[in-house]
This record gives sequence, C-alpha cells and structure tokens, in this order.
Amino acid sequence: MMRYILVGILVLMVLAVGLLTFQWYRDRNAAVAFGAPFELVDQNGEPITEAAFEGNPTAIFFGFTHCPDVCPTTLFEMDGWLEQLGEDGEELGAYFVTVDPERDTPEIMKNYLENFSSRITGITGEPGKVMEMVKSFRIYAKKVELEDGDYTMDHTASVMLLGRDGDFFGTISYQENPETAIAKLRRLVKEG
Repeated sequence: MMRYILVGILVLMVLAVGLLTFQWYRDRNAAVAFGAPFELVDQNGEPITEAAFEGNPTAIFFGFTHCPDVCPTTLFEMDGWLEQLGEDGEELGAYFVTVDPERDTPEIMKNYLENFSSRITGITGEPGKVMEMVKSFRIYAKKVELEDGDYTMDHTASVMLLGRDGDFFGTISYQENPETAIAKLRRLVKEG
C-alpha cells in the first residue's frame, strides 16, 4: 500500500513540475502585448474603442493641443502624407490621441484638428482612462510645471504604425525624411 502512495506522490510531483515548466516557457515566449482595450471619445464626443484600429492600417500620434511645435508640425506632416498617398492611403486610419486630457476636451480637439485635416480623428476622454491607453502603447508622457503656474507636456514624438490586426508595425520619427515616411506608410498599407 505504501508503494502505491509513493508512486502516486511521485506522479503528482512530475505532473506539477511539467505544468510549471510549460507555464514558464509559455510566459517567457509569449508576445508582449501592445496597446490594450479602451473606451474613450472622439473629437465629436462619440464613443471610440480599440476596434477603430482593427481592419485598416493605422497611424497614431500622441500629443496635445497646447503643444508649441512638435504636435502641430507632426499633424501638418501627417496631413501631407495622407495627401501624397492619394487613393493608396484611403484605407489608412489616422488618429491624434491627447496626452493632456485635462485640457483637451472633445470640443477643443475638434477645433484644433480642423486646422490640420478632416482625415485625422482626435481621441480624448476621462484623464485616468486616457493615460491607461497612453501607457499601454508605451508612450512617454509627463506633465511639466512651468514657472508661471501653467504646465506643458513632455511626450513621445513618434507616429505609431499599426497593421490591420491592431499589432505594432513600426514608427515614423519626428521630422523623419518625408520620402522615408511615405515609403513606410505605403509599406504599411500594402503589408500591414
């Protein structure tokens, strides 16, 4: 009888070690998730979720409307890229996600984006939820207090590219060579 108990314990130990080894291997080799589900609003106050980034190739820029140079320059460039792509870029989704949701209401986002393009959709919402999204896309964003009591935002200045499945496809750096940026977008539309 004791023999059966010892064999039973040995079998359970082998199974436990096997299960732990399998879980360790699976976790170690799992793809790192990029982005996470979110529920925010667009510049018209309409609900928007991560589903907006699926089914079409997507370009996303994280910035804020009070930005003095990087954000307006990048949005102007994005509009130019979309125009240069012509029909090739019609299925490309373009988004501007605020990193300053305390100030960037849907109305402010709408007015701001009207200066750049009707093709770029603004995304904002409750500050905590917006910052969860920002963090899930591995975007650096930090509030920086100014001497006059106001503040600005430090943030990642690259445009994130996502494939049709919503997975990371690449980036376009701030002030990247325009021909290189267009080539990346054409590749995204073709292969993404």
